[in-house]
Order: sequence, then structure tokens, then C-alpha cells
Amino acid sequence: MKTTVRLEGLKFYAYHGFYSEEQKIGNQFELNAAVDLKSFDSFDDNIEDTVNYETIYKIIAEEMENTQKLIETVAFNIIERLKELENITGAQISISKKNPKIGGNVEAAVVEMKY
Repeated sequence: MKTTVRLEGLKFYAYHGFYSEEQKIGNQFELNAAVDLKSFDSFDDNIEDTVNYETIYKIIAEEMENTQKLIETVAFNIIERLKELENITGAQISISKKNPKIGGNVEAAVVEMKY
């Protein structure tokens, strides 16, 4: 049975950005994450048959603290760490950088990455 576990609307204040000013001032970010499980056939209601979404959150929070120039790099690092989890066959990350300073009125710059 195909099963996907999602975390949506994760909010962080972080210091990712290409320009040094962005890395000093910081910005609001919102993330969505989804992981596909190999299978879920637990008749005994066992967390070992799935992925603990606290673990997913912890990975994302740790990577959001690790300042990068590109949010693509942040997404890549999260995906690489999620790939190491047991029972995972795929993952998708969406990172929205709110109100990017690009000389216009833009709600968000968004990067999506999946494997």
C-alpha cells in the first residue's frame, strides 16, 4: 500500500541568502515536506512500520540553522538526509523564502526538490 507522510507549513526564521545582508538580517521561510514509504502494512499499530515525523522535523530544523547561500542547497541537504531514513523510497521538499528582496513586490521565491 502506497503511503506518504507529510509535514506542511513549517515556519522558520533563518539566514539563507546569496547576499551578505541577507545572511545578517535573515528572513521568514516556510517549508512543506513529504516522504513516501516502502510500504505500510502494520497490523500491530507499530511506529517502526512508518517514519516518525518528529525525525523529519528535526532534520529540517537542523538544516535550516545551517546557513547557505542558496535555498536549493538547503533543499538538497534535507533530501540527502531524508534518503538515509529507513523505509523511505522518495521525498519532496518545498521551501518558500518570504518577501525576497528582488526589487519588486513578490510574496515568495519557491524551490521544490524531489527524488
